Amino acid sequence: MSEEVNKNKVDGKFDQVKGEAKKAYGKVTDDTGAKIKGEVDKAKGKAKEKLGDIQDKFKDEK
Repeated sequence: MSEEVNKNKVDGKFDQVKGEAKKAYGKVTDDTGAKIKGEVDKAKGKAKEKLGDIQDKFKDEK
């Protein structure tokens, strides 16, 4: 496994946490837009994290 930190994995985790925060804010304030933006950020974060996993896999195979 690579010792190097993969930026996509870190950014992906950050986006997921940011999405959870937006979603929670939307629930507390009954702001549908914030809830939706939170879900989008979470999905974007998961995609970035998966991309990072794929990049790591290819790096490890070299």
